[in-house]
Amino acid sequence: MANFPVINMEKLNGEERGATMDIIKDACENWGFFELVNHGISPELMDTVEKLTKGHYRQCMEQRFKELVAKKALEGAQAEANDMDWESTFFLRHLPESNMSEIPDLTDEYRKTMKEFVSKLEKLAEELLDLLCENLGLEKGYLKRAFQGSKGPNFGTKGPHLMPAGIILLFQDDRVSGLQLLKDGQWIDVPPMRHSIVINLGDQLEVITNGKYKSVMHRVLAPTDGNRMSIASFYNPGSDAVIYPAPALVEKEAEEKNQVYPKFVFDDYMKLYAALKFQAKEPRFEMMKAVETSVNLGPIATA
Repeated sequence: MANFPVINMEKLNGEERGATMDIIKDACENWGFFELVNHGISPELMDTVEKLTKGHYRQCMEQRFKELVAKKALEGAQAEANDMDWESTFFLRHLPESNMSEIPDLTDEYRKTMKEFVSKLEKLAEELLDLLCENLGLEKGYLKRAFQGSKGPNFGTKGPHLMPAGIILLFQDDRVSGLQLLKDGQWIDVPPMRHSIVINLGDQLEVITNGKYKSVMHRVLAPTDGNRMSIASFYNPGSDAVIYPAPALVEKEAEEKNQVYPKFVFDDYMKLYAALKFQAKEPRFEMMKAVETSVNLGPIATA
């Protein structure tokens, strides 16, 4: 089994750019995940985010989570528990409009720190989308424009931790492992690395790339020896964005045989996902194909 792909983004600026782009291409085509180091977000900022997030959890969320675990344990005696969400979370929405001021119990320091952190994550996500365009042979900016909708992309953070999303940027605990992806029939650990950002390609990118890039099944094993912190940020299409394969990536033969992916409005897909959360992506794609005839495919914006 090949090593889990780790991308040193500093190498994109020198003689090793070509080799680094090849690693990104292989990761997108064969893994659906990769890990970024030297990504431009300072270790000091990441340390502050981690400290404040863990402090917020201990102060405001830990007791509620223990009560939830006790409740689920009782329910688990009568139901299958493998697909439960064993997590305690809150959701910060950044785009198109922030809800940061509406989240209770956040300190001013935490709000300020998270605002800076997600601003850098947003920039990183858009940089990555352009790198993917380059590898795919699409014009620069194509993927970002495909996500726009009428109000721009949706961008939010779920912490301390789908994937129906576009691209997911994960700041995970470097001391407690648990994240795994399914590759070639085996569950592979995503290695915890200090100050790294894990990238997970979601369903929307699989559709837009017509299957060249993959959204893969993954899971998080509940730790038995401590809490596991993760902060997942989702760079998603706008709610009314129409998602469909880039015409440049659809081979005519496949199109004639109806082997292309469906066309759908992102918000419709999210509603379907909510009803089928723990199921494979393929049934969702097939169900969206059944309704795609009613989708108006206007052109992707060029500005």
